[in-house]
Amino acid sequence: MTVWRQADGAPIACVEKLKVLADNERELRAVMSDAFDDAVLMGVDPAQMRRTLVEMVESLPGPGRR
Repeated sequence: MTVWRQADGAPIACVEKLKVLADNERELRAVMSDAFDDAVLMGVDPAQMRRTLVEMVESLPGPGRR
């Protein structure tokens, strides 16, 4: 289980926030796993797909900057 932290390092303690974060994490893992499996089944190099997923996360804009 992930320990979610605030910018100052303090753990998130709100039960409702933790539920949302856990749901989001579960959903993201499922979608990324499906996308990874599809790509590999279509012949994409697994290392390239992993790099692509990491690059996608690293390129996310900050909050409210879509």
